[in-house]
Amino acid sequence: TSLKDITIPDSVTSIDGCAFSGCTSLAEIAIPDSVTSIGWSAFSGCTSLAEIVIPDSVTEIGESAFSGCTSLSKVKLSNNLTRIDQETFSGCTSLAEIEIPDSVTSIGGSAFAGCTSLSKVKLSNNLTTINGFSDCVSLKEITIPNSVTEIGAAAFENAQALQK
Repeated sequence: TSLKDITIPDSVTSIDGCAFSGCTSLAEIAIPDSVTSIGWSAFSGCTSLAEIVIPDSVTEIGESAFSGCTSLSKVKLSNNLTRIDQETFSGCTSLAEIEIPDSVTSIGGSAFAGCTSLSKVKLSNNLTTINGFSDCVSLKEITIPNSVTEIGAAAFENAQALQK
């Protein structure tokens, strides 16, 4: 819990599940271009982590990877990510905006659930499935691209401010 920053060497290709889960003092991490996958709950509960840049080398992020990162306010996603798994950013209460790259075709259940500050979302133009924006009480507007064929159950449940 006292780990504050990490420099991951270029020799690392995968950050496995729960690798840094619960590191509540972790405020900075640099993920090198050598990393291709981030496992489930890898950074969950890192409550001091405010910003994350996921390099374009990353093609998959496991479920709950950043869940409960309550200070996370800035996220840059990989342009080669194909899906955002279940609960990936759930409970990231400081996250105010997110841009989903065009490489993403699916957003899993509860992916952004409880992101109470989330007010601006730019969705992928290639998205086919939307889930995961329940309890996003600050979300006022969202544009669903023509590529979407499925909006999942409770996708926008309790998004009380949603007007358009």
